[in-house]
Amino acid sequence: MEQDTLTQPAAAAGNGALYSIPIGYRRMENLHIVFWLLKDISWCLIWKPLGIAMIFPTLIISIIIAWRTRQFMSELCHNLAITVWIAANSYWMISEFLHFDADIVTGDITYKHIAVIPFTLGVLILAYYYLVYKPRHRNEVETM
Repeated sequence: MEQDTLTQPAAAAGNGALYSIPIGYRRMENLHIVFWLLKDISWCLIWKPLGIAMIFPTLIISIIIAWRTRQFMSELCHNLAITVWIAANSYWMISEFLHFDADIVTGDITYKHIAVIPFTLGVLILAYYYLVYKPRHRNEVETM
């Protein structure tokens, strides 16, 4: 009989705590990685239709994962950072596929550089977690 959850030691907690992930969530995370890799391989090989098509399942599953982990600030922040990274990465890929990546927005800034905005948002989310939230919640097991 198949287990309903995957339980692993929460090594970062340092107190023998266990971290459980429902198997359905883990399957979704693993499928998400497959879609993400297909998207990036398509980008690398300039397979435009597949690359653009893979944005949707990759981004949607990323959002679902973030939503399902919202009760754990550690997981939420990291999953939100992944979501904005995928969004930035997808925008950059589309800008190259549709050949507007090198067009000038203003000064030396091109349309490709606009991807820096969501990349920076991801860094800010993680900075908040590590510099603000985690130090204030040191004794919480979920703070890994």
